[in-house]
Amino acid sequence: MPEQIEVAPSAIEATYKAREVEGVIDVYFYRKIGFRIAHWFAQRNVGPTAVTLLGGVFGIVAGHLYYYRDLGTNIVGMALHVWANALDNADGQLARLTGRGSRNGRIIDSLVDHLIFLNIYVHLALRCLRDGAPATVCLLALVAGISHALQGAAADYYRHAYLHFVGVRTQAQFDSTALLRSRYRELEWRRQPWNKFLLALYLNFTWQQEMLAPKLNKLREVLDQLYPRELPEWLKARYAASARRMFKWWGFLMTNTRMIVLFLVLFLGRPVWYFWIELTVLNVLLIVLLFHQNKMSESLLKLATGARDQIGIRS
Repeated sequence: MPEQIEVAPSAIEATYKAREVEGVIDVYFYRKIGFRIAHWFAQRNVGPTAVTLLGGVFGIVAGHLYYYRDLGTNIVGMALHVWANALDNADGQLARLTGRGSRNGRIIDSLVDHLIFLNIYVHLALRCLRDGAPATVCLLALVAGISHALQGAAADYYRHAYLHFVGVRTQAQFDSTALLRSRYRELEWRRQPWNKFLLALYLNFTWQQEMLAPKLNKLREVLDQLYPRELPEWLKARYAASARRMFKWWGFLMTNTRMIVLFLVLFLGRPVWYFWIELTVLNVLLIVLLFHQNKMSESLLKLATGARDQIGIRS
């Protein structure tokens, strides 16, 4: 038992995507809790998708509890939301711990995450309406929700780009629309409706990511052509040095930051402020980060193009 209580850091880190792309709160809180949850479910032969769906239930209930003006009720919702996020960490850790990860599982995980926050946005908007806000608050919530989706998609894309270029490519989730579209055409609605539906969602999500990061997408095409198996160490080091400086800022566009902001506005009794923070502060941060990341990708693309010319590979 003692060795189960004091889990070796290396055992927990083995369930990370990569230490560099993990946020501070994730490393020191959610990943530690998530590892124990994942280990508990693994012992009972529960799959990652079941954990994902369980987390979704907690998250949906939490969103409903944010509708009420009673702070005590909101705090119960916050506790459920934290638990939902712990399960969201645990499902991926469970997949890596047991080797039961799959593309469908990742798509369902992303879908559940979006449904949780969609539910939160709807309940916050309804709360604002009940408190006397004009009907335009619904438009505000809609635009904030779209902003949320774009911010999360961009942050997720750049994080997985790092895993693809610097880490082990088989562990990265850095699919391209070209490959996904080819796979989508192979599936038949009659025989595999569920798989085709999930892939349609994922294809659309990946397309949005590529539209947000055209330079990075081009960089991936060139580097995958030049180095189909693995990048040379000098290029890995160059990419890592450039990308790591931005990770802490991309972290502000991920779930933990939104939860902190959400909890603060609920404590203050000003849920509409959450929408405005999404539209202003987080969108400005997204624009700045996309600008810098595109410049970084462009610089690396010039290096890669120079290497391609030297090797004699034509575009």
